[in-house]
Amino acid sequence: MVMDNVVKGLSPQPTIEQLSQDLVAVCSYLPVLADILPKETLLWKLELLKAASAYANARLHAVKAQTLVLSSGKDQLLPSQEEGQRLTSALPKSQLRSFEDHGHFLFLEDGVDLVTIIKGASYYRRGKSLDYISDFMPPTATEFNELNEENRWMSILMSPVMLSTLEDGKIVRGLSGIPSEGPVLLVGYHNLMGFEVYTMVPQFLIERKILLRGLTHPILFVDSKDGGLPDLGPYDKFRIMGAVPVSAVNFYKLMSSKSHALLYPGGMREAMHRKGEEYKLFWPETSEFVRTAATFGATIIPFGTVGEDDVAQIVLDVDDQMKIPFMKSQIEEWTKQYIKVRTGTEGEVGNQPIHFLFYLPKVPGRFYYYFGKPIETKGRKQELRDKKKAHELYLEIKSEVENCLAYLKEKRENDPYRNILARLIYQATHGFTSQVPTFEL
Repeated sequence: MVMDNVVKGLSPQPTIEQLSQDLVAVCSYLPVLADILPKETLLWKLELLKAASAYANARLHAVKAQTLVLSSGKDQLLPSQEEGQRLTSALPKSQLRSFEDHGHFLFLEDGVDLVTIIKGASYYRRGKSLDYISDFMPPTATEFNELNEENRWMSILMSPVMLSTLEDGKIVRGLSGIPSEGPVLLVGYHNLMGFEVYTMVPQFLIERKILLRGLTHPILFVDSKDGGLPDLGPYDKFRIMGAVPVSAVNFYKLMSSKSHALLYPGGMREAMHRKGEEYKLFWPETSEFVRTAATFGATIIPFGTVGEDDVAQIVLDVDDQMKIPFMKSQIEEWTKQYIKVRTGTEGEVGNQPIHFLFYLPKVPGRFYYYFGKPIETKGRKQELRDKKKAHELYLEIKSEVENCLAYLKEKRENDPYRNILARLIYQATHGFTSQVPTFEL
């Protein structure tokens, strides 16, 4: 009965309504079924179902296949959330994705695309193992529009200012100074909690049709169902937009595929910095990326972003949390359990603890991005094989990033629209999609 209505090809909404009615009708026939079938037959079938369920449950732990479990938050027919959590705990290589606002007929509802879900969970692959570079499928227009809509309010409230540098050294507003042909490596300072990424990556795609492949901490790709960290679901958007776990192999592959890669040498140490450390670089002592970039003749673009101090104020940093016993033990457990990015690096950059920051939001200020003059490595492969020469270029790039930060910190003081009230008044009179002016270049 239920399948008959599906086969008839009804439109989605009538189909859902009819299916619900059919299921209610099926339940109403159960007493009749009990009259037709002997009691012994019904009991035998129930026992058979019970035995089969027990058999399957006892062997879930032996399933080695990668499994993606989907559950609905408003399922009125089955306990989907509880069952999803149970299956995820029982299946060794499984991840759970919860859809809180959806019902029993998940794939018949608007806003649910199975292909997007699979891509976001990094479950799509062409071979036996996943290759984050060759297996990547760029976001479709629909996927990008949906993700960009989630961050649209940030763009409206913060009205980010993006500046780039042309080959002749002229600073212009916009991203026209970014080369369209790769490989290109953007190297910069990581703002608090990575706030700058939310508006920067979409703007590159909108304005220049360039997809930035961010080299991201591997913790965003590791299942944490037993470790106390949040589930991976909220980070699916980053994977859909091309983020990859930071590693020498993935960086090499990005450069060889002529991608536009986004790298933060300071990584988590900068994004989770302590109080009073705004806009301070925490880069490793040794150069990590210069020679690989030069191998493929990549264009390196140093850049700086300021605005984190106008958005949030840190309340508890890692030093504060380490003074609280239960927080200290949790941080030590996370740090021991999860992947260490720089195994050969000493000091605090190589031994960054895994933790969360506690902060208070501020009345939104404005984010400013300055992409410096492109540095060409094409034709310098032999020269930069020398470690000393490569390190000199590394220090030059670091100095340029610091100069970009200093330039923005000084210039934003003269921006009449740094305050959100001034920007809202301008947008109210010129339209919320209009570009809000900034300081003179």
